[in-house]
Amino acid sequence: MNISLSVLDLVTYAEGTSIPEAIRNSRDLAQRCEALGYKRYWVAEHHNLEGIASSATVVLIGHLAGATQTIRVGSGGIMMPNHAPLVVAEQVGTLEAIYPGRIDLGLGRAPGTDPQTMRALRRGVREEDFGDLIAELEGYFAPPRDGQAVKAIPGAGTEVPIYILGSSLYSAHLAARLGRPYAFASHFAPAELLPALRIYREEFQPSRHLDKPYVIVGVPAMAAPTDEEADYLATSMIQRSLAILKGQRKPIPPPVREMAWSEAEHAAVAERMSLFCVGSPARIRHGFEQIVEATQADELILVSDAYRHEDRVRSYELLMQAKA
Repeated sequence: MNISLSVLDLVTYAEGTSIPEAIRNSRDLAQRCEALGYKRYWVAEHHNLEGIASSATVVLIGHLAGATQTIRVGSGGIMMPNHAPLVVAEQVGTLEAIYPGRIDLGLGRAPGTDPQTMRALRRGVREEDFGDLIAELEGYFAPPRDGQAVKAIPGAGTEVPIYILGSSLYSAHLAARLGRPYAFASHFAPAELLPALRIYREEFQPSRHLDKPYVIVGVPAMAAPTDEEADYLATSMIQRSLAILKGQRKPIPPPVREMAWSEAEHAAVAERMSLFCVGSPARIRHGFEQIVEATQADELILVSDAYRHEDRVRSYELLMQAKA
């Protein structure tokens, strides 16, 4: 199957484990995924969420880039309304100076948290349009201009690839207008995936950054040697998805043999995780083929969160096997 595979890591931690352990596990996973041939390794900004340790996204990008040699490392994404564009340009410009040609900058407009935490993050900051924030950021990355009063140092003149992230039609229109690659968060919000991709491709305006549309599709996945074991391990991700729908943010729970849920809960999780690929490599390959056929994606970015780190590593090994 001729498609690139990448990794989206929320630096999750399981019940009974620590945040330092989660960060060590992410470092180990990045190194292993590099050896397996994954294209990129992204971490995502979230705040005040039990079970997710990726709030200091730029710090983690530097840590993971320093632990690897060739794999691209970046954000999937940095939530722009939480940050001053100048700060993002300086931080990412610094990363690019340290790890040239390996840093990606995926940008989102969601808060990555709850309303109360959002207010704490954006204290005293006026609401701005996502597109305006990106335009300001691009200005700081551009070569310095005569008379420019505020420059990103480092950052000015830096060619860091920018990806527009989203889970709605708004992001599709914006990515098309900017002529940037588009990554859709269908690993947790697949409802508008196909309409958004249609809009993006129909409205795409070539830019100096990209001459034709480029689509990355988020896919939740769990692989194991047998379908039965994969189904069992996948219940950790299913339980966590159900808890999120109930407004409960908790660390990754251990897998269970049977889910205790109502028909309505089952249906809600099935809708939220409609792209979930679970099974042995043969079943996973069939799932990947269906997604690629439906979306014509250029790349799949995979989220696989097992309760045990060794099961997660094995899942990513078998997910890459499924592509072969």
